[in-house]
Amino acid sequence: MVGQGSVNHNSRKFHAKNTDPERSHLNVTYCQENIKTVYHELFDEALERYNAKQTRADRRIEDYYEKIRSGKQEKPFHEIILQVGNRDDMSADSEEGQLAAAVLDEYMKGFQERNPQLRVFSAHLHMDEATPHLHIDFVPFTTGSKRGLDTRVSLKQALAAQGFKGGTRGDTEWSQWVRSEKERLSLVMERHGIEWEDKGTHDKHLSVLDYKKEQRAKEIAVLDTVKAEKESLVESQERRLKELAPAVKNMERLAADFSADPDEILPEPGTLETGRAYREKKAKPLLAQIVKVLRSLYLAYVELRGKFERLQGDYGRVRESNARLSDRLQEVKLENKALRQVSADYERVKRVFGPEQVAVAVQADKQREQAERGRKRPRRSVDRGER
Repeated sequence: MVGQGSVNHNSRKFHAKNTDPERSHLNVTYCQENIKTVYHELFDEALERYNAKQTRADRRIEDYYEKIRSGKQEKPFHEIILQVGNRDDMSADSEEGQLAAAVLDEYMKGFQERNPQLRVFSAHLHMDEATPHLHIDFVPFTTGSKRGLDTRVSLKQALAAQGFKGGTRGDTEWSQWVRSEKERLSLVMERHGIEWEDKGTHDKHLSVLDYKKEQRAKEIAVLDTVKAEKESLVESQERRLKELAPAVKNMERLAADFSADPDEILPEPGTLETGRAYREKKAKPLLAQIVKVLRSLYLAYVELRGKFERLQGDYGRVRESNARLSDRLQEVKLENKALRQVSADYERVKRVFGPEQVAVAVQADKQREQAERGRKRPRRSVDRGER
């Protein structure tokens, strides 16, 4: 739902490769104002009041638009993109596409009244791409501010003034407002006989760098989960090994003490009983039974020792796997850090040259690369035979 905000592209001052110039006359322009003019309209009086209070010249603001554009706290403007259906069910050149355009048109006509703190300066319905969609660019502003200008740019405060109070990190003013606008769009769709199917696709369209960062973050999360599971498994196996170790040692000692032949460990008969009678009637049967029990115990020990050795092998493999996961996790974190730096540099370039100029330059470079690939692609040769 969030766009990058290329006003020149929206107004078709240049055409991207996914547009059909022959259909551009079907596009609808609701408004197209110069953003600097809108800034003068919204903030000049507040800027004059702010500068009048300053006793130091270096604290006065000469150009509020340039201050916001070159700053880091707020964006000069925001853009949302709305689309009904896709190229398969709402193609722009079909009757269904005309229905989608009617839905977006009705939605747009109530947008400004519904969002008084979001000053719309550019809005376009595009019919020259695969699917009808609506671009709305606006400047969010708040009044009565105690800090800086009393009327200033602020998306958070603008949405708060419209009743959207942020809660948790995943339930911000922005996410609440997006849900509200999607509900508004769904009501318009219902009036036109279109059933709303929420696919949860309102997340911001990501640039290549943002996409890579997101994928690395997801990979880190997966690796963290796997690593935690492996560590838990290692801890569990370590506990099992510690529990088994005393039992194994005791069984080894018992097996060594009681595995001898009964004839070697029987005591001599007492004075009141002949040795033969004692050995035959009491001692030998008892010891034979003990030896039988111990032999059964020894067999159990052999089986337990086998399990113990297999467990040791599993434990070693898990530790090796965990070590490899730790190495991979570190590599991904370093790569993610590098991507964040590249993304930060890209944002600096946009602040210096302006997002519109950067978008135009990037699009031009993509077209140049595509043209070069086309020239390098080997041509197919067809053997027509001798005439």
